[in-house]
Amino acid sequence: MRAIQRRPAVITIPAVLMTVLASVSAAQAGPDDSDSSATPWFEDVAPEAGIDFVHQRAATVRYWLPEIMSGGAAWLDYDGDGDPDLYLVQGGSPDADSGGPANALFRNNGDGSFTDVSADSGAADPRYGMGAAVGDYDGDGDPDLYVTNLGANVLYRNEGGGRFSDVTAAAGVGGDSWSTSAVFFDYDGDNDLDLFVANYVKWSPEREIECFGGANERTYCHPNRYNGPAPDVLYRNDGDGNFTDVSQASGIWRAYGNGLGVVAADFDADGRQDLYVANDGMPNQLWINQGEGRFRDDALLAGAAVNMTGAAEAGMGVAAVDIENDGDLDLFMTHLRGETNTLYLNDGKASFNDSTATSGLAGPSIAFTGFGMGFADFDHDGNLDLYVANGRVGHSQEALIPGDPFAEPNQLFRGLGRGKFEEILPRGGTRGEVIDNSRATAYADYDGDGDIDIVVLNNGGRARLLKNLAGDRGNAVRFRVLDGSGRDAIGAQVGLRSGGDWQWRPVQTGYSYCAANEPLVHFGLGEREQADEVLVIWPDRSEESFGAFPAGASHELRRGRNPSSIAVAFRYHPIR
Repeated sequence: MRAIQRRPAVITIPAVLMTVLASVSAAQAGPDDSDSSATPWFEDVAPEAGIDFVHQRAATVRYWLPEIMSGGAAWLDYDGDGDPDLYLVQGGSPDADSGGPANALFRNNGDGSFTDVSADSGAADPRYGMGAAVGDYDGDGDPDLYVTNLGANVLYRNEGGGRFSDVTAAAGVGGDSWSTSAVFFDYDGDNDLDLFVANYVKWSPEREIECFGGANERTYCHPNRYNGPAPDVLYRNDGDGNFTDVSQASGIWRAYGNGLGVVAADFDADGRQDLYVANDGMPNQLWINQGEGRFRDDALLAGAAVNMTGAAEAGMGVAAVDIENDGDLDLFMTHLRGETNTLYLNDGKASFNDSTATSGLAGPSIAFTGFGMGFADFDHDGNLDLYVANGRVGHSQEALIPGDPFAEPNQLFRGLGRGKFEEILPRGGTRGEVIDNSRATAYADYDGDGDIDIVVLNNGGRARLLKNLAGDRGNAVRFRVLDGSGRDAIGAQVGLRSGGDWQWRPVQTGYSYCAANEPLVHFGLGEREQADEVLVIWPDRSEESFGAFPAGASHELRRGRNPSSIAVAFRYHPIR
């Protein structure tokens, strides 16, 4: 979220450059060139699926900053039945000492429908929520859940049998800041998951200030008006159910900003997991893992702290993704209107180039404020596509729909290969533009039909479950990647060769905005009927080849067990 009140001298992108970017993107992906057919890519099936969640922006709208930022989502198979379940994070009231509506857990029934099991789950946190992270921190085979809040966060240990228990105090991971996105990852290579938590600003009702828009109406303030960026936190997993705050010892406290998005990956391919933090209106951090528990912020030298004009942008959501299929992980992040969303391409050694202007992603994003986002091959043509969730943060434009001045259309971009994209019209890929005030997006194949679906959490509105309708345009295959102990191999990368072409996907859950995603890796194959070769690069950079796999099923890849012997067929017939 960028400035609502701007001084004339504070300009994120020069007007001339914005015109150039818009022209370049329009030439690459104008309406005449886009897939503007009436055939939708997605259909909102939340009501019939039993997802009746409505996010509450605030019990009483007071234009306090937390009101406009809340809205997280997470996919996790909490009951171990093979179907991803859904956890949605609620807002309510930012008052520190008052409870509100609780977060919700929906059990996947395996037939495309869900049942609200919040009351009996033990995970219905009533605090003012932001987001969620998922990981098996205790190594017992069940995914655990970490919920970020305005104030104390919560760690829910999965006890099995459909129940969670609050172990925050014993684990030592509560904190007392305003936390946003979080991610489980193994930074020290000891085979258990550590935890990084991004914090936003130092806020309290007493610190709240009044800000006004162009028509002198009350609106939400820019985070820098509070003059209080909050330091992020790194917790080391001690392996006994406890965590130790190593933020200072690791070097993480040496630089910080208004943190909103975080992603963990091995950006420099040295066998150690690094971190990238997207900050709102301040330079981003690229924490390169030095080993022995130490990190160094290389964002400025690596070209990933600011955009190509040298301006810090309003970093919201972030993803680490191999856009070029060259085996290294690039970066993409969403920003405020008036800026472009930004694509940094990795040269293989954690040196990045801002390639937004030539990607086709620049011009279409200037008019919108992006939050959650994610890449997947939605139409199974072998190229990654992109979904971006948009929503305003102030009264600076005419409302697009009655009753919600913050609502904007979401956007869908079809991948053309070689780092190029075109926008799909109508916007969002649904039947007609859906206009909401969207925050988190989270990605999973909830119905087991072999394509990637999306849940969208809307700030002050109902959640949407977007069922993928485009997956039947081609074949696909997916993999669950496990370490030698049978846990999801977070931080591994999977390469797939089919017909001479390679595709690469990371094993990850933490990306987008305040979200956690299904850890399975998914590949579109077009008309090809098999993956000719599948290669896993484990987090320590050792490699293991698993041979060929047929399309139309989900396969298990377990370290040290080649070939795989477990496969689950998709609930559709592969294209022949």
